[in-house]
Amino acid sequence: MAPSTDPRPSVADLAPRLARLALDNVTREFPNAPQHLVKGPDDVALPRVHHPAFYGSYDWHSAVHMHWLLIRLLRRHREVIDEAAVREVLDRHLTAGHLATEAAYLRVHPTFERPYGWAWLLALAAECGSAGADGARWADALRPAVTAVAGLVEGWLAKATYPVRHGVHGNSAFALGLVLDSAEEAGCAQLVPFVSDVARRWFGADHDYPAAWEPSGHDFVSPALTEADLMRRVLPRDEFAGWLSEFLPGLVRGEPQALLEPPTVSDPHDPHIGHLIGLALSRAAALRAITAALPGDDERIPLLGAAAEAQLNAGLPQVAAGDFTSDHWLATFAVMALETPAPLPGEG
Repeated sequence: MAPSTDPRPSVADLAPRLARLALDNVTREFPNAPQHLVKGPDDVALPRVHHPAFYGSYDWHSAVHMHWLLIRLLRRHREVIDEAAVREVLDRHLTAGHLATEAAYLRVHPTFERPYGWAWLLALAAECGSAGADGARWADALRPAVTAVAGLVEGWLAKATYPVRHGVHGNSAFALGLVLDSAEEAGCAQLVPFVSDVARRWFGADHDYPAAWEPSGHDFVSPALTEADLMRRVLPRDEFAGWLSEFLPGLVRGEPQALLEPPTVSDPHDPHIGHLIGLALSRAAALRAITAALPGDDERIPLLGAAAEAQLNAGLPQVAAGDFTSDHWLATFAVMALETPAPLPGEG
């Protein structure tokens, strides 16, 4: 594949570096921020004991989506990455035994990584399902964990009265969007109508959202744009355009500016302030997807498209700065943003 002539690097241009970064991350056990609830003095163990597949990348959810990234790069850009090294790590981690342990842990700890890590595990399984014979083997190994997560999602949504609307891991809309994108290919298509109904119930009547209050100090997703990105998945195009007008009525005037302009990152090495780099990237992906979901003559398209590009230009140079506090996760968000198609003029 020839390198892109666009001044901004493409995923193909970045793939060798991102693959190396992901390999380093998923095999690095420390530092580690486990979310394990210690129930007694005998309930203490190294990360790889509880999580033999996903012990690296600082935390469980980042390990899961960095494996997603490796499979994505293997599937789409194998000719420019170290294919043998990637396959060796995936074969070593994504074994039936390791993933049986992961599935058992999920069942015993039913709120662990709810909902962000759950959604990424389904995305990982879906990516495996698109990755040929090797992917099918990894997908088979993942099946017990997928079954566990599907049951956990159903149980959670059956009793969850309200969504979580903040801009970090617990955000309901971001997770539901990933679930909708992944469920069928991951082998749990029954989640799609259920999740779609929940999305419409939770968010369908939202209006006049106070998006000028964004961002919060350590957001990595925009509550407003993530919700809109979810609703474009579950509403017909014309209905979505009208919903968006009610939800964010100022968009047609380029307001609120704080939602559309890139966030200020005062210290990219601070693990919480550094989240704002990811916010720029996730905003870029959401803005591109929202723009593509609008009718082609919608007057918001040029403004939203320009905002998406500004967010991407701000976030992309900071993806791999040599600091593990950010490097353990940002590459995934960069690939998501770059691979979300920007609509051409007149499209929508």
